[in-house]
Amino acid sequence: QVQLVESGGGLVQPGGSLRPSCTASGSIFSILAMGWYRQAPGKQRELVAAITSGGSTTYADSVKGRFTISRDNAKRTVYLQMNSLKPEDTAVYYCNGRMAPAPGSPYDYWGQGTQVTVSS
Repeated sequence: QVQLVESGGGLVQPGGSLRPSCTASGSIFSILAMGWYRQAPGKQRELVAAITSGGSTTYADSVKGRFTISRDNAKRTVYLQMNSLKPEDTAVYYCNGRMAPAPGSPYDYWGQGTQVTVSS
């Protein structure tokens, strides 16, 4: 069974930093891309950042220059370095993985979510 497990959320003051991580486990044939989404109360889930197996990255405009996504393919882990955090970054952050458990079409898998709260 494929799983994504996140860690590293928490409470931080404005201007602070956090570095959540997400590790994929289980029977995985290939990982095409991994990323982070977030959902604030009353809002739709939105893409924050994503990275392909080749290292290409995508960022939401609201986090460019502040957040950096990276991955360790050997550890099947993706990281989100979040700097200069703002109150509007407060949300539940979900890890996403586009992975194939066997040769063939990939599927989207989701982690359980980790709360990030930016407040003084």
